[in-house]
Amino acid sequence: MACRVIKQIPNILTTLRLILAVPICLLILERNYSTVLWIAFFAGVSDGLDGWLARKLDAISRFGTIADPLSDKAMLISAFIAFAIVGLVPVWVAVIVIVRDVIILVGAIAYYCLFGRYEIEPSFWGKASTFVQIAFALMLITQQVYPILPEIFFEIGLWLLISLVLISGGHYVFTWGKKSLTEHSSKSQNQDQNHSKHSQHP
Repeated sequence: MACRVIKQIPNILTTLRLILAVPICLLILERNYSTVLWIAFFAGVSDGLDGWLARKLDAISRFGTIADPLSDKAMLISAFIAFAIVGLVPVWVAVIVIVRDVIILVGAIAYYCLFGRYEIEPSFWGKASTFVQIAFALMLITQQVYPILPEIFFEIGLWLLISLVLISGGHYVFTWGKKSLTEHSSKSQNQDQNHSKHSQHP
């Protein structure tokens, strides 16, 4: 029993990080950036810790595999929505970030409904995009507490973020679209073969 509880610690940390999306958003709206920094620090530590514990305890689960990237996305989306509302980033930047993730999520659900279970494998572009979004968000929050970075950092960071969001989004659409067409073609061939077998045996 105790062993089972211990093995749930990585999933508990992941779930807690998912829940933190709400206070992060509200605190940014209240412009309480110093508290947001502390929460971001905790989220970063827990992100590394839950993966390490999952491997160490041999507790890697389907839930953790799905919830871990979702928790990162939830925090980023809530942060960029709040950034746009308080005027730290243009609204269209938040829209691009959100639309990209919504397209990927809808595509994943559609693929699951049509073809069944699949393995989630983040691409290089997806990882790079998430890393830059996190780095840019942390820079932006830190700047509100300790205004030491020159404006050029944010201009470069913003355009790098936008570029990677668009590239990674396009890459996901192309990759999973191609995979869906392959699966559909394979499924159609199997159905045709089964139909031929049944027609040969009245």
